[in-house]
Amino acid sequence: MNYNNKKFRPIKNSENGETTSETIFEYKQTGNILASKYFGGQIISGHLIGLVDDNGNIEMRYHQVNTKNELMTGICFSKPEITKNGKIRLYETWQWTSGDKTSGESILEEI
Repeated sequence: MNYNNKKFRPIKNSENGETTSETIFEYKQTGNILASKYFGGQIISGHLIGLVDDNGNIEMRYHQVNTKNELMTGICFSKPEITKNGKIRLYETWQWTSGDKTSGESILEEI
């Protein structure tokens, strides 16, 4: 699976997460290396870097600056699913490595 030039938007997130339906992720992939910038909603600026395995699963690290001017960091694991309309849906489990270090789950859909 290749995520290059695909855009995603969260459709669900845990309460302790900062991304919302207003957050847009722009993915770039070269080989098995994935990078993204993201912004919108509570996120002023964010970046992630990850590795994509042969099944399209992603292991990533992220950092972002929120609207409270806080620098937040975390880890995330994403598992893809192809929807009936051929778009990618990502099921994510994540954990903050800053702040309260809590964890959560989110779902992103390709737009």
